[in-house]
Amino acid sequence: MNIDDLLLQKSMTKYSLSQASGVPYTTIRDICTGKAKIEKCAADTLYKLAKTLDVTIEDLISDCLEYRMSFEAYKSTVCHQVKDMGDLAFIIDTLKSNRIRHLFDRKWYPESLYLLAMLDYLSRENELPVCAEYNDIRTTRLQETIYPSSILVLCAALKSDAPKTKSLTEAIPEFMRFNIVESEIRDVC
Repeated sequence: MNIDDLLLQKSMTKYSLSQASGVPYTTIRDICTGKAKIEKCAADTLYKLAKTLDVTIEDLISDCLEYRMSFEAYKSTVCHQVKDMGDLAFIIDTLKSNRIRHLFDRKWYPESLYLLAMLDYLSRENELPVCAEYNDIRTTRLQETIYPSSILVLCAALKSDAPKTKSLTEAIPEFMRFNIVESEIRDVC
């Protein structure tokens, strides 16, 4: 989370954060403008900011720590989690962790929408009601269709878009809603 977003959520100004935390205003301003990197701040500064903003230090520096893997690797990871955990445990874990919202707020739209599609698909497969908490995100759709890399490779090899066309007809509706072509989530090695 960045400090500007937290200040907005808390209806605070940089100045009031400085006064409440004891961290100099110039330090806060430099962090917010990018002149200073939050991950380079002293532990005491991070502690004061986190305590005043009522978040953890990890929350403050999480943007610096997260690594964004390729979308194909992300999809594979999610499918393996479903396989390893089972449908219901995966649904519960996803809802408890609020990963969908976290990814969406970071503007990692493909990952967020893939996870939401997975949640909706597994809910349908297990005859569970769809979680209404993400209805605002469900109105989002990726501008470009994302095809599995295997389909793109096949199109290139055949010099034809026929595999894309076929994959669209076989795609799972919950994924297609977001412009993500996915036809198989259970056949993972």
